[in-house]
Amino acid sequence: MASNLNESKLKHALTDRQVAMITIGGMIGAGLFVVSASAINTLGPAVLIAYILTGLLCFFVMRMLGEMAILNPDSGSFSTYASKALGHWAGFTVGWLYWWYWALVIAFEAVLGAGILHLYFPDIPTLPVAIGIILILTVTNLFDVRNFGEFEYWFALIKVIAIIAFIIICGLAIFGYWPFAKHVSGVANLYSYGGFFPQGYSSIFAGVLMLMLSFFGVEMLTIAAAEAKHPEKQIRRSINLVMYRLAIFYILSIFLILCVVPWNDPGLKTMGTFQYTLHILNVPGSKMIMDIVVFVAVSSVLNSGVYTTSRMLFSLAERGDAPKFLSRVSKKSVPIRAVIASTIVAVIAVLINSVFSEGFDFLLSTIGSIGLIVYLAIAFSQLKMRYALEKEGVQLTLKMYCFPYFTWAVIAIIVMTLGYMVFSEKYQHEVFMTSSLTIIILIASFIHKRKKNINHAFDKNKTSH
Repeated sequence: MASNLNESKLKHALTDRQVAMITIGGMIGAGLFVVSASAINTLGPAVLIAYILTGLLCFFVMRMLGEMAILNPDSGSFSTYASKALGHWAGFTVGWLYWWYWALVIAFEAVLGAGILHLYFPDIPTLPVAIGIILILTVTNLFDVRNFGEFEYWFALIKVIAIIAFIIICGLAIFGYWPFAKHVSGVANLYSYGGFFPQGYSSIFAGVLMLMLSFFGVEMLTIAAAEAKHPEKQIRRSINLVMYRLAIFYILSIFLILCVVPWNDPGLKTMGTFQYTLHILNVPGSKMIMDIVVFVAVSSVLNSGVYTTSRMLFSLAERGDAPKFLSRVSKKSVPIRAVIASTIVAVIAVLINSVFSEGFDFLLSTIGSIGLIVYLAIAFSQLKMRYALEKEGVQLTLKMYCFPYFTWAVIAIIVMTLGYMVFSEKYQHEVFMTSSLTIIILIASFIHKRKKNINHAFDKNKTSH
């Protein structure tokens, strides 16, 4: 393998259309199609407010991240910025947390995808299928970054077409033009079953927490942008469109679902949000259609996970925070060793799930709050870097709105959310697990830094003699 590797950097090979679809793909996961049912059943119509608030929070985080990314596109993204703004400990900790999160997500999505295929091919065991899905998408990531971009382009396009078709069908049904459906109540569903806030106003806070992870993934835009042909242009354009896409894909589709199906209908959670809605509207073949769409969504997240873990690991290695051999790239400028290392961890997690599912659940419990920690690091990094840049008189082409007030507001919301999780029995375990993992990585960062300083001092002393 060594003869096929060189020390060149990652290349700018992703086209504008690929980066645009990667952004959309990062926003639309299986959570929208299936998991959103739990939020609807829990909050009722008020889930719309929770989606709007969570979307705004996500948009502001992306605005902050974009402000830093345009100045310095980097495959390490927020991990690199945290190192520069807050110190080595922050970049090291956030980088490894993010890598660990996506390595486990790869395994989780592979198991989920294998489960969908098992419904149609019950004679085939799920374990080899799950590993096979990972290996297929790993191979596509090994040869050229354009392969990842092309796969993600088509994955995202299928998801977009599915959502647009869903919106059209629901719209026709609400206005009485869908021939297969009985009478649809429409907006009356928003207040007919206990009002708009059936669980009280305080449920909004729990809803924001519940939905936060649904949006986690859009930040990979700034990782992919480091390999885009026009990074600054793509970062600016994609971030400016984030809010509109969130409004269409999430808020509009959830609004239409609430108009078609009563929020407390147990069928939502049993069959999945989109599938049950199509079932209510008597759409022919709705189960198979949504199984295909969800499988595509799963494959998209898995494909993005392989890419994201490898680039973050590559960036950590380049900065000396991971084994140096992981920073080597192929002649096609692909960090092959980082791709393989990340895939191995994901496959091991799949094997653990097959042999000892409780062990896999234990691993998944460690990533429950990582998204909040990453967003908090982004906010603090932007806060400190913005003050420094303004002091230096640097002119920014993309700025966070109402600085520093909105930045502090985002920080306050994230801290309050974490505080709520600490005192909520439902989330205490995952907060404890994520906190424990974070502390372990944080301690490792100080040990690693001290070791690097000792080695540097030794080399300097050796050179002087």
